Amino acid sequence: MKIEMVRKLFLAIFLWGCSVGFAQGQSRSSTMIQVLVTPNKPDWNYRLGEEAAFEITVLKHQVPMEQVKISYGVGPEKMPPVEKGEKVVQNGKSIIVKGKMTVPGFLRCDAAVLIDGIQYRGMATAAYQPEAIQPTQVLPKDFSAFWDKAKAEVSGVPLDPVMTLLPERSTEKTNVYELSIQNDAAGSRVYGILCVPKAQGKYPALLQVPGAGVRPYQGQIALAEKGIITLEIGIHGIPVTLPATVYTNLAQGALREYNAVNMDDRNKYYYKRVYLGCIRAVDYLTSLPQYDGTNLAVSGGSQGGALSIITTALDKRVKYFVALYPALCDITGYLHKRAGGWPHLFMQQNGSAAEKARIETSAYYDVVNFARLIKVPGFYSWGYNDETCPPTSFYSAYNVISAPKELMLVQETGHWTFPEQSTRVSGWLESKLKQ
Repeated sequence: MKIEMVRKLFLAIFLWGCSVGFAQGQSRSSTMIQVLVTPNKPDWNYRLGEEAAFEITVLKHQVPMEQVKISYGVGPEKMPPVEKGEKVVQNGKSIIVKGKMTVPGFLRCDAAVLIDGIQYRGMATAAYQPEAIQPTQVLPKDFSAFWDKAKAEVSGVPLDPVMTLLPERSTEKTNVYELSIQNDAAGSRVYGILCVPKAQGKYPALLQVPGAGVRPYQGQIALAEKGIITLEIGIHGIPVTLPATVYTNLAQGALREYNAVNMDDRNKYYYKRVYLGCIRAVDYLTSLPQYDGTNLAVSGGSQGGALSIITTALDKRVKYFVALYPALCDITGYLHKRAGGWPHLFMQQNGSAAEKARIETSAYYDVVNFARLIKVPGFYSWGYNDETCPPTSFYSAYNVISAPKELMLVQETGHWTFPEQSTRVSGWLESKLKQ
């Protein structure tokens, strides 16, 4: 009974971890007062030039409120509203606000009320021909050469794996270890939680890549129980089983805004070591005697969604991948007066010489340019209400992918998923890896 409870606990952690990208972005919440914004088309999709009407209703205990002042704004996501104003709800009725777009993108209606000193928000986002959104990011002529050279250099560094059994996490069917391997240089390491089925045999493998932030990891034990080798890694080169306060202190100290560190130099940018670390994790998984030699997948959400696409593009050993609301997509969007991807590095760009160098570096790390290289099947899921990774940004990458792709679109979701999405993710991975 105790083992079964542990398995269920870690299954819940797996599903939640895949879906929300952990610390990156907002999460769902339930409040006493709800601000409901409802588009007038059930699929939230509109033709270019077609007017979208948004119905705004304020509920308390699921009953429409009266004499409530609603503040609203309508405009392209992450941009200043084209129309904004205030209206007072009369007799519990809804109010209607309208807007439209004439170019492919997303039109967001954001509404808020202030009640007893507390602000409550709601939103809905109308899609205007999202399949036609094209990236603003440029593809450097030496993009592939840059990464081929980086991979060649790191391939000469010994993996030097160190495994520590975690008996308190291991189960009857699975051994769980804290693992570390060398990354791009001697002394630079990747840490993670490795789960290996105990029974003799050959197994498929999954690399779980993380959302943004600094945290410990539990490991993907539930999938390992089903006969899949799993490795869940961190990206910061620190052990992943330390006390929580260590990660909190690092997130607020040395690793604060790590996503912008050394961005004025493409060879020193923080994410270079991160991307190569994912390749090194694949190196390790494929070296295991228990690996079946063929079936390998990568999965992640948000920053992890980005790393999933990037790892797949850089490493032909990856056969399948899952990307949920990927970050780091078309981050130059703001330079073209539209939403760019997390971490919104150019939202307030100042045009300085240093900024120019950062823009040039971004082209070598933007998911858009890796997406062009994807050749294997992928599963994707997201919604239109994402404020952390704007849909304009991830459609910029999605639309340049020519490989087989399966999208589970859940329009109302933001930077989170419903349980049904998480169930589809785990089911898709199992079906591909164990076919």
